[in-house]
Amino acid sequence: MKKFFARLFGNQPTADWLVVGLGNPGQRYAGTRHNVGYMGIDKLCDAPLKPLRGINVTGANLTIAGQNVLLVRAGTYMNNSGEPVAALAHKTGVPAEKIIVLHDELDLPAHKVRCKKGGNENGHNGLKSLTQYLGTRDYLRVRIGIGRPAKGTPIPDYVLSNVDEGVEPAIDTAAEAVRLIVEKGLAAAQNQIHTK
Repeated sequence: MKKFFARLFGNQPTADWLVVGLGNPGQRYAGTRHNVGYMGIDKLCDAPLKPLRGINVTGANLTIAGQNVLLVRAGTYMNNSGEPVAALAHKTGVPAEKIIVLHDELDLPAHKVRCKKGGNENGHNGLKSLTQYLGTRDYLRVRIGIGRPAKGTPIPDYVLSNVDEGVEPAIDTAAEAVRLIVEKGLAAAQNQIHTK
């Protein structure tokens, strides 16, 4: 791990893929719906996330199908995720089409997982920030459904409330989606994941 980070943040930093989990830092938000992207990163990690020098993210290295994948969480709050992620993408030379973002999705039923490239942010402030700082919408997305709140429940209250017990299989599926995208491509991942 030390050699990886030394290489990554030496004179010629490189990575084949960035996988970004969206969420809010701190124990207060750890188990909330808005943090299912963080949970997906945790599922993929074999080692603890470590701070990366000079950029407000924590990360860990993973090899998938011989490709160097950097798993990261922004150290900022959700609404400001784009700035450190874009800085990391620039530093590692990873283009938008090789950035996979795991995030909560109000417009999917709870526990459904779907993959796509680009598209609108649908009011998701973390995605808006990424689009702003990356300068494109053409990054890949693993959307983890959280459903919509009951009538009368404000969306901020809903997304910042705790996940239900049934979320774990969805997190497993999201992690599987990442592996499939890196190994076989988006279309293959969609064919397999969207049947679940």
